[in-house]
Amino acid sequence: MKEYETSDFGGKGRKTDQKLKPFLVLQYLMKYSDDEHVVSASDLVGYLQEIGISAERRSIYKDIEEINKALYIVENDVDIIDAEEAIIDDEEKTVVYDSSKKGFFVRQRHYDHDDIRLVAECVYSARFIDEKRAKRLVDAVCGMTSEYKAEKIKHDAFLVDRVKTGNTKVYYNVSTINDAMSEKICGEKHIPEKIRFKYLKYTIDDIKNQVERRKGTDYVVSPYKLLINDGNYYLLAYDGQSGIMKTYRVDRMKNVSLTGEKREGEKAYADIDIKAYARSHFSMFDGKKEYVTISFRENLLDTFIDRFGTQNVIYSRQDENNLRITVEVEVSDTFFAWVCGFTDRIKIITPDSVKQNFAEYLDKIRSIY
Repeated sequence: MKEYETSDFGGKGRKTDQKLKPFLVLQYLMKYSDDEHVVSASDLVGYLQEIGISAERRSIYKDIEEINKALYIVENDVDIIDAEEAIIDDEEKTVVYDSSKKGFFVRQRHYDHDDIRLVAECVYSARFIDEKRAKRLVDAVCGMTSEYKAEKIKHDAFLVDRVKTGNTKVYYNVSTINDAMSEKICGEKHIPEKIRFKYLKYTIDDIKNQVERRKGTDYVVSPYKLLINDGNYYLLAYDGQSGIMKTYRVDRMKNVSLTGEKREGEKAYADIDIKAYARSHFSMFDGKKEYVTISFRENLLDTFIDRFGTQNVIYSRQDENNLRITVEVEVSDTFFAWVCGFTDRIKIITPDSVKQNFAEYLDKIRSIY
């Protein structure tokens, strides 16, 4: 890089490239340092000289002092005098010198390694995020830490193995749905409106490509809430034809657009307890709601609390090894299949009608073998 004198541009003789030094020093430290890896002043001098900027060790110390001062001003909204006084204390510095390792590193102040790992794992485990976008998002998140820790986070996060959506338009769908539900768009008043879309499904004729349901007939619904369950994005919307609230997988929606028609179903949505709705519909749906008492082994308590929560649910002890739960569920084949998954570790106690229906469900399965 050629060095210019600021006098060439009407200045007073300082090298213009020197103005870049603090910024480049900070960027280098953010990329190559953390609490386990330090960068020496000599390393920084070598880096700067390699890219064509003259530097010496004592100027690096001055640059880092200016960096700490500037960051403290921005983060704490104070003036330069207060910042100078504050950074006398090493605890207030962002760029810290480790005397034992004889080098500088950037101290993470607003997040730590585990925070970044958690976000990366959430991104990779979300089924509604396609693989290409997931990698891009994780790269962006990992840009907040050193390349050493970023490499480890990416490696560990990739251990999460989930089936990803092939629909790369999910984010456009979400954006359109949010616009439809918004009461303001670009600062202007907006009346929430219906959306139109095609809904997709798989068929055995072409297992890799989804086809449109209803032979391509549009779905028109009134959107109310976006929900995430088991790594998938769902839309809770009012279906005017059936007069009830329904859920739709956002990654199975295609050609989502606004209709300009005012949203319907305000009363139906207001009558819903979202938490109770999600608990019953995402795992046990399309059935009649009933209060059911179930006996289960005590070591399954965490599993039951994860599934049903603790609100509007009654837990009690049955005997030394078993507990009981009384909870409202939607009694259906899906519910019975869930019960079967625990074999002899759980048992439906009441009501008798549900016990009878479960026995008939088992008979149906037995009859095909």
